[in-house]
Amino acid sequence: MSLAVLQMVSQEAVPANLLAARRLLERAAESGARLAVLPENFAAMGRRDLAGLARAEAAGEGPLLPWLRQAARDLGLWIVAGTLPLPPDEQPLGRPHATSLLIDEHGERVARYDKLHLFDVEVADSRGRYRESEDYLHGARVVVADTPVGRLGLSVCYDLRFPELYLALRAAGAELISVPAAFTAVTGAAHWQVLLRARAIETQCYLLAANQGGQHPGGRETFGHSAIVDAWGRVLAEQPLGEAVLLAARDPAAQQAIRQNMPLASQRRFSPPGAPLPVDQENP
Repeated sequence: MSLAVLQMVSQEAVPANLLAARRLLERAAESGARLAVLPENFAAMGRRDLAGLARAEAAGEGPLLPWLRQAARDLGLWIVAGTLPLPPDEQPLGRPHATSLLIDEHGERVARYDKLHLFDVEVADSRGRYRESEDYLHGARVVVADTPVGRLGLSVCYDLRFPELYLALRAAGAELISVPAAFTAVTGAAHWQVLLRARAIETQCYLLAANQGGQHPGGRETFGHSAIVDAWGRVLAEQPLGEAVLLAARDPAAQQAIRQNMPLASQRRFSPPGAPLPVDQENP
């Protein structure tokens, strides 16, 4: 089983979250995974001191990046590190991005994706209002990278509602797309699986969707139902709530046959309006 998606119920305490994540990563590695995807906010769910956490990481004084590199080396895993609060590389003291890092099995950073679409919405739940842009900067680039299990496009949570990003990832050569998330219980019940399957079907990519699944600080409730969806839109693995390790294998020959039999990429006659975002094509 070369692909693993991890579902967590992260809280405010970073050390406890890292212990839980390490336990799940160990299970994934023992099951033969080469690539594992952690959920959004896996290390710091509900924290209000995100800028301080980001500054500590940029200064080499935080726990998150050393932990991540060590876990990848110890377990021989490629890891998509859900999201971490990290400042821009060029402005290490600036306001953070919600950043998804791809780390190789040697603990080296292969790619960085800063969440493009921030969750500024009204939701009919106990919180009612979400404003990610009060804490984070918008990202500005589309990111794809080579991995041992295929060419990976990176996305995060609310991105899932913007199909033009996923078409851009496919155009840049993506064969798999990671979707670390913290979908609310309300929006998840309405839209999570239909969006995952739609993005998989229209891009003919595997979607690796690692969601938070349970109760969090401040009354927040996330939907769970993390999933691995294949290039035909079939749900290969799914977990309703609670911690979980989902496993599946990518079938490159079957995926290629789907793309050859229904050649969407070459038949597309419409491009989304607006200037395309720059694409970072990373190689290990």
